[in-house]
Amino acid sequence: MKKVDIQELLNSGAHFGHLTKKWNPNMAPYIYGKKNGIHIINLYKTAAKIEEAQKALKQIASAGRKVLFVSTKKQAKSIIADKAQKVNMPYIAERWPGGMLTNFVTIRKAIKKMAAIDKMKKDGTFETLSKKERLQTDRLRAKLEKNLGSIVDMTRLPAALIVVDINKEHVAVAEANKLGIPVFAMVDTNTDPRKVTYPIPANDDASKSIDLVLDYLTDAIDEGLAIRKEEKAKAKAEKEAAKQMAEKAEVAVEEPVAEEAKAENAEQAEAKEENK
Repeated sequence: MKKVDIQELLNSGAHFGHLTKKWNPNMAPYIYGKKNGIHIINLYKTAAKIEEAQKALKQIASAGRKVLFVSTKKQAKSIIADKAQKVNMPYIAERWPGGMLTNFVTIRKAIKKMAAIDKMKKDGTFETLSKKERLQTDRLRAKLEKNLGSIVDMTRLPAALIVVDINKEHVAVAEANKLGIPVFAMVDTNTDPRKVTYPIPANDDASKSIDLVLDYLTDAIDEGLAIRKEEKAKAKAEKEAAKQMAEKAEVAVEEPVAEEAKAENAEQAEAKEENK
């Protein structure tokens, strides 16, 4: 797992907070000081929180659970998508669909609608529709793909959320909190860290800072997935070995029985000969 480097954090600008007049007092424990009217984040606190988050995310991934990445802000969208795809996790980089978590059943129905349209195109049913109906269906499919295409493989609620900018993604955070889903989030000096389970004090506006922090987190997820893969391979090998042992034991039992039957048949044949 990638070790947190203070110098890397410094180079990425992770220590730059917001204007002091915009601060949230609940961020005080994570603030080192201020310079030119801007709060400076304590990067040693940042490193400690990243390491804490890494351990938890590694455990979640090794258990085979999904982590949903969330950020719809301009400078984070492409980063979120890239990091999530690298570890095969779902993500939301466009508009957050209201009720995404709290009304997940409805969201799943919309995803199934996408699958149904795809099936229509494969089996030829789509071509039986009128030109107007085909156009409407294509538009619906494109809209669903834009909003939900990145979570199409998420068949149940995620085990956790990774969020960049909890002020902008306040609806996602609120839904997760309501359902007791842990939230891992970058918290800048203008946010309330009490709203998330694993706050990571860092600049959530600079793309370099966002990229670096998410890199640390996805590395932990990747390691957890590797453990999961190894455990599954081991379990499969053990199952196969047990099957082979059972087959050998069955053969070992059958052989003496066959020998006994053969001997008995020989005795019966000998007895018949004597009676003659």
